[in-house]
Amino acid sequence: MKILVTGAAGFIGMHLSRQLLSLGHTVVGLDNLNDYYAIQLKQDRLAELQGQPDFQFVEADLADRNAIDTLFGEHRFDQVVNLAAQAGVRYSLENPHAYADANLSGFLNILEGCRHGEVPHLIYASSSSVYGGNTKLPFSESDPVDQPVSLYAATKKANELMAHAYSHLYGFRSTGLRFFTVYGPWGRPDMAAWLFTDAILAGRPIKLFNHGQLSRDFTYIDDIVSGVVALSEHQAMPDALATVFNIGNHQPVALMDFVASLERALGMEAQKEYLPMQDGDVHATYADTARLADLTGFAPHTDIDQGLQQFVDWFRNYHQR
Repeated sequence: MKILVTGAAGFIGMHLSRQLLSLGHTVVGLDNLNDYYAIQLKQDRLAELQGQPDFQFVEADLADRNAIDTLFGEHRFDQVVNLAAQAGVRYSLENPHAYADANLSGFLNILEGCRHGEVPHLIYASSSSVYGGNTKLPFSESDPVDQPVSLYAATKKANELMAHAYSHLYGFRSTGLRFFTVYGPWGRPDMAAWLFTDAILAGRPIKLFNHGQLSRDFTYIDDIVSGVVALSEHQAMPDALATVFNIGNHQPVALMDFVASLERALGMEAQKEYLPMQDGDVHATYADTARLADLTGFAPHTDIDQGLQQFVDWFRNYHQR
């Protein structure tokens, strides 16, 4: 297939693009290389893809309607995987307009591109944050998601509604993936694995919100990619044109256990700073992945010790390089 992957210089986008290329697909990767975090990291990720004959990089912003129209006019895509977005719950408190531009206007441009480009299947990133303050665990796709506790979560729920409307109106498949706390090599610097590893190695304290009483369904990047690829290649899709799936490890880890595992991987003890709960945060995430498993056989297999050891090994090598 010829597949458009937006956010190709991002964490999940780079890993997914590399896997799709290895399977023989042609990948057009789009990214705006913004400065939400270090551009050098994004360029280094791109270097893992560039030079491969079936990969083409396009630097453009999702919110640039003319650029997206031109892209869909120049290519006929068999599939679009939209991973580009303004990420981060906490940053949405500081810069809300970035979320409207990328996650709402930008996503609308992708939907319009799929409509006019007659793309059969759009896969797009949603987020576990749509579950907001839900207390019933594990989170199931059938649970209500109408009480977001951050603007980021609200934009991701809006994406699901927008995709549903376009699928209904224009007859193409849309598949939303509610990602649960993805980590691993090439991960984002604003996520716990990177933040904690960097602080511990530098002798700085790590910040533990809600006094460390949190848990997350940490999901290793290779497991995430296997699930996305399985959906990408799956022919017997559900009868409904618009669907949403949880994609997580189905194995939540207490934050203090995560820290202990990271300490073992580093061979160092963390200095700990205990802080109150942050605005927009949630106490726990836990994915019910039965729907995705039933359809594709999705079965994550990387435990937290194995995953964090691989992240730490990559982190040290990357910074030495």
